[in-house]
Amino acid sequence: MTDATLQRTLDIAERLIAFDTESSKSNLALVAYVDEYLKSCGLQAVRAFNPQGDKAALFVTIGPSIDGGVVLSGHTDVVPVEGQPWSRDPFDAWIVDGRLYGRGACDMKGFDAVCLAMIPEFQQARLKRPIHILLSYDEETTCEGPLDLIRRFGMDLPQPGAVLVGEPTMMQVADAHKSVSTYLTRVRGHESHSAKIHQGVSAVHVAAELVMGLESIGAAIARESATSPRFDPAFSTVHVGTIRGGTARNIMARDCAFHWEFRGLPGVPLREAYNRFLALCDEIAARRFKDFPDCSIKTEIEVEVPALAPDPGSTAETLALKLARANQTVAVAFATEAGQFQRHEVPTIVCGPGSIEQAHQPDEFVEIAQLEASIGFMRRLAAQLS
Repeated sequence: MTDATLQRTLDIAERLIAFDTESSKSNLALVAYVDEYLKSCGLQAVRAFNPQGDKAALFVTIGPSIDGGVVLSGHTDVVPVEGQPWSRDPFDAWIVDGRLYGRGACDMKGFDAVCLAMIPEFQQARLKRPIHILLSYDEETTCEGPLDLIRRFGMDLPQPGAVLVGEPTMMQVADAHKSVSTYLTRVRGHESHSAKIHQGVSAVHVAAELVMGLESIGAAIARESATSPRFDPAFSTVHVGTIRGGTARNIMARDCAFHWEFRGLPGVPLREAYNRFLALCDEIAARRFKDFPDCSIKTEIEVEVPALAPDPGSTAETLALKLARANQTVAVAFATEAGQFQRHEVPTIVCGPGSIEQAHQPDEFVEIAQLEASIGFMRRLAAQLS
């Protein structure tokens, strides 16, 4: 490997992968490492901590501190490795047959490493418009990690002209993805002996009716809302992932809870399924709980990740297509932080190295050729902004 930037990318990626930044854990050790690296490049980063103070997002500017630059956005958290059959330590990166392995190699510490490794080249390019690097936290759980920094755009941070989110797309330019909203519904019933079912209300039975109602809601939304052949499936979906409840076979269950989600096409309201579900809850409660005032149905909104809507001809799309040397965009099935930027009126696309098929998998990897392609993309970005 004669390319110094590629070697620097692999070295930085190895260091980033070594930090166990599963979303349930702190990322501050990784942030401290990146901060020291930035200081060695003569740069001063801005940190934005979560309310608990155990995680932070990081923002740094290369070039003039003016509006109209480009944000390169990546996340630092990774999904858990527990229970996966890794062939080696997932936090000790290794290279075999042109692939970089390790947790987060693809999703998305490889991209983060490219951005950081490119800093010396960005600095030598004499940029007329800035390149910003934003590294967030909690992308794998809430996609809320960059929000505090996004809200500062145009305030004490420069207002960017475009955002490029480096999630794995095989370096294709993605201009659209679905929204994701997740919920926890808890049903409180009234216990009684199962031989006296008229004396109680089973939370399990009510939850089962609600789950079947959600299936009907999903079918209705798919039938009534617009579809898009760019997605697979081509419609918005509702899904129940877990359900737990009850005490014993012969007891009318007092409690039952289930997790469910809604994935909406761009343009479909985030709470389309939720609002229909609340109406269903009211109907079922009125019918089943009228003689049992201690019973209830409560739903907690856990996460709401906005969709990324196509924005043909936007600054971000035009720039990314030119840099990727492509003439068309794609849609991706997975959600990203891109919708958060777009919601705050910053043109945004998704384009990064690696395949989403490798993300979250045991022996996760990114092809080194994809990292090289990303470096080429970044070099063209530097030339474009100089």
